[in-house]
Amino acid sequence: MAERDPGAADGQGTPPRCGFVAIVGAPNAGKSTLLNSLVGSKVSIVTPKVQTTRTRVLAIAIEDNAQLVFVDTPGIFGNPKRRLERAMVAAAWTGAGDADVVVMVVDAARGADPDSLRIIEQLGASERTRLLALNKVDVVRRDSLLALAEQLNRAPPGGGVPFAQTFMISALTGDGVGDLRRALASHVPEGPWLYPEDQLADMPLRLLAAEFTREQLFLQLHEELPYSLTVEPEAWQDFADGSVRIDQTITVLRESQKPIVLGKGGRRIKAVGEAARSEIAAMLDRPVHLFLHVQVRENWQDDPARYQALGLDFES
Repeated sequence: MAERDPGAADGQGTPPRCGFVAIVGAPNAGKSTLLNSLVGSKVSIVTPKVQTTRTRVLAIAIEDNAQLVFVDTPGIFGNPKRRLERAMVAAAWTGAGDADVVVMVVDAARGADPDSLRIIEQLGASERTRLLALNKVDVVRRDSLLALAEQLNRAPPGGGVPFAQTFMISALTGDGVGDLRRALASHVPEGPWLYPEDQLADMPLRLLAAEFTREQLFLQLHEELPYSLTVEPEAWQDFADGSVRIDQTITVLRESQKPIVLGKGGRRIKAVGEAARSEIAAMLDRPVHLFLHVQVRENWQDDPARYQALGLDFES
């Protein structure tokens, strides 16, 4: 099949469209799950813990003659205290400010929580197109959904209607996601595509692979430890048989955290490595040899270079 010219009209003479779509919302509202559903592939990690996403993840989807460049942002919450939290919230607002269209994701089961209301109030001052996506509607009664939609669509302080359209979706099952994607295609501006048609994400594979390992650490560790660690790519070696060797370093803040990551007899890190290797191999569609190393670096959360690697502003 011939590759489509990203700057040309389609066979019906419809000009191409392309634009940035920011997905924003309170922590754990389902933003990353929605992103993966919109793109049709796993490009952002998902865990039940809040603040899983630490940086802006760019993912690309095609809908008819429109290329949608999605920006999955960290959860926005009030009064971030730590430097990393402040940088994450700042990255989320930057993503919203740079976008052509903003999708506000609200956990319908949680309702109009303070963080969501605060975000809606701030979005109300923007002139960008804003869409509301009530997520997890499969677990909420219809009358409650309608009441919530009406509440969130009331004009925010300062005037103005916050949302051009409202969608009832389940990011997990995909219900309503196609309708949302089609609406987004109609809202982005006319213009040539920015990425090749077959590209799914604007993130180096080695960084995405490290994110998959961090996802498994979030899933298998408990309490606060996941927020005290990071995963960095160290080496990537391709072999003639099509397989790849990937070395990654898990960095923790304190010496006492290292044995928790390793587990008794190394069982925890082995389980993390096996699960991450399976995810990475599925993404790459090739055999993967994954080697994980654990180090202690007490000041990694105050290292400007680490923030730069994450695409975060150290001075936020």
